[in-house]
Amino acid sequence: MAEYELQQFEVSRTESRGAVRRLLTEHAEYGGWELARLRRYPDGTRRVWLRRRIIRVMRTY
Repeated sequence: MAEYELQQFEVSRTESRGAVRRLLTEHAEYGGWELARLRRYPDGTRRVWLRRRIIRVMRTY
């Protein structure tokens, strides 16, 4: 089973969709993150969960 590292943050309702898209694209391209979940609340704020796979290095002798 794969193990994932999670990162969570909140985006205010004043941020445009384009700005949020750029933020998520940068995390994906440069940090290796993928969108796990995005939840939008009635007040307009968005909570974002990103994940990336933890790669364990095996020792070789």
